[in-house]
Amino acid sequence: MGPPHWPKYPPGEAYLKATNDPLAARELARLGGRLMAHDLKAVGVDVDCLPVLDVPVPGAHDIIGDRAYARDPATVAQLGRAAAEGLLAGGVLPVIKHMPGHGRAFADSHKELPTVGVDLDTLEAWDFAPFRALSDMPIGMTAHIVFTAIDRKRPATQSRRAIRLIRERLGFGGLLLSDDLCMNALSGTLTQRAEASLKAGCDLVIHCTGDLDEMRQVAEGVGPLRGGAARRAQAALARIVRSPEPLDIEVARARFDAMMAGRLEAARGPDVGEIQA
Repeated sequence: MGPPHWPKYPPGEAYLKATNDPLAARELARLGGRLMAHDLKAVGVDVDCLPVLDVPVPGAHDIIGDRAYARDPATVAQLGRAAAEGLLAGGVLPVIKHMPGHGRAFADSHKELPTVGVDLDTLEAWDFAPFRALSDMPIGMTAHIVFTAIDRKRPATQSRRAIRLIRERLGFGGLLLSDDLCMNALSGTLTQRAEASLKAGCDLVIHCTGDLDEMRQVAEGVGPLRGGAARRAQAALARIVRSPEPLDIEVARARFDAMMAGRLEAARGPDVGEIQA
């Protein structure tokens, strides 16, 4: 969804760059999420794969790049939550990704399997922190990355140990999605990739190319949604508000555009929560 029919929204890092005020950046991220929710809801979409909670480290591959809200866990958590709250207020479910963290990867998982070799304490203090802070969100997405401190052989998406860590150490009880099965970080047929991801503990798998033959292969590796996965799916869907937060879209979009352009003073007006339809 983009121009000319829909607005082009800025990447995550743009919010902090638009203002030197962290509170203003948080307002901006929430407002951006709320406007995205408005556009999505209008065409019947009620889930968006946002926010990216990965925290890049120096020298890492730039695949996360400008999608990262910041370069430290605390700010990523703050702005990520703001964006997620904006989506939820507009009736759209956010998806926190890529669990338990993609910011330290030195390879692009679309092309190859990254391996992260740092110790668990380092991961806990940096990579895991934003996900733990947003563990109450309804949906999460896994990373196709091997974390040797967790599982030396399998990427998180297909690792029971990694999924257990996401559930227990990060405290995430929501619906857990795989990342795209077509990415080259995974091996085997699409059927095998789907089976391995679900066996490890993912609730759902994602296939993104839209190729019908590939979709049939994926379908052979999955079954009906049942048990804990079905309960988590229902719990996630129950988080969709039936009556979105009132919002004057024209006023809100003008404020958002002005703030993104750095014209904060010109954008001053009522707080987002006070804007009424």
